[in-house]
Amino acid sequence: MIRRTFARMACLGIGAMFALQVAYADDAPDANASVQVTLTRLKQGSLRRIVVGYGTVEPAGAGHKAIMAPMSAVVSEVDVRLGERVSAGAPLVRLEPSPATAASYAQAKSALAVAEHLVASTRRLAAGHLATVQQLADAEKSESDARAALQALDAVGAGGPHVIRAPFGVIVTAISATPGEIVAEGAALVDLAAPRSLVLNVGVMPAQAAAIHANESAAVQFIGGNQPLAGKVLLCGAMAEADTGLVPVEIALPPGGLLPGEMARAAITTAEIHGYVVPHAAILVNDSGEPYVVQAVDGIAHKVPVQVLVAHGDQDVIGGALNARAPLVLSGNYQLDDGMKVRLASSPQAERPAGK
Repeated sequence: MIRRTFARMACLGIGAMFALQVAYADDAPDANASVQVTLTRLKQGSLRRIVVGYGTVEPAGAGHKAIMAPMSAVVSEVDVRLGERVSAGAPLVRLEPSPATAASYAQAKSALAVAEHLVASTRRLAAGHLATVQQLADAEKSESDARAALQALDAVGAGGPHVIRAPFGVIVTAISATPGEIVAEGAALVDLAAPRSLVLNVGVMPAQAAAIHANESAAVQFIGGNQPLAGKVLLCGAMAEADTGLVPVEIALPPGGLLPGEMARAAITTAEIHGYVVPHAAILVNDSGEPYVVQAVDGIAHKVPVQVLVAHGDQDVIGGALNARAPLVLSGNYQLDDGMKVRLASSPQAERPAGK
């Protein structure tokens, strides 16, 4: 009985050892294992670094003009509509003097008439030695001041109906006046924009703004459009806007390309970045989030850490301790570990490993 028990235990132990050996053999790497891959040649080159921003077309500072009421007046008529393009000299707003302005004008006319009469009277008295030279000078000064006051009121149209006209060919971007409204001096009436002085104001991330400089080219494309327009960076802000957290960039536009208020996208070319130009599919990321590529050196896979310097489309520029003569694994790279063998797939991109 005891002998049978020991024999059974010995058999179980031998079986367990055999099972462990089989499991270990299944898990052990096959020295002859290989992965089918396609390769691409590693080559030096450069790509443009592109910063993309979105914004709105607005009039430039020099091309914007706000028309304000030159006096307290009644708006009798608004001759334009929002968004209308008008030529130089076209009527914009018609004004009539308000009661207060009309009273001021009447008082100015009366003051001038009194001053003129006083000058004439003082001259006659001075001729008869009944008035001094100083009195005549004071009377003439009063007349001059009264005349200047009346001329100022005439200049702003206080003497009657007054038409405000476009100073140049413009687009009406805002209308603040309403017919029948009494407006104070300096009140906004209409805003104008010169069609040839439009800019695109976009916002970019602060980390990208440092790379943008004046006169750099920008491809501007309105939302939904196909054909980009050639723009140029006028200036890049030095601080982020509080409401968006983005840095403003102003881009000059070609005449006639876009309209005020239109949304557009700007792709700003900031620099040419040099390094190894590789397909985006060749770049992998390890468990730590660090990028790497796999090179085939004499048919053996080698992982190489890299830095992605710029990405544009389906190509990237990378840098790192790369073997310039060893090809890059393009497909099948995610299956490879250091030291594994690679075999070429029949692909138009496949190339023999360097040294073969």
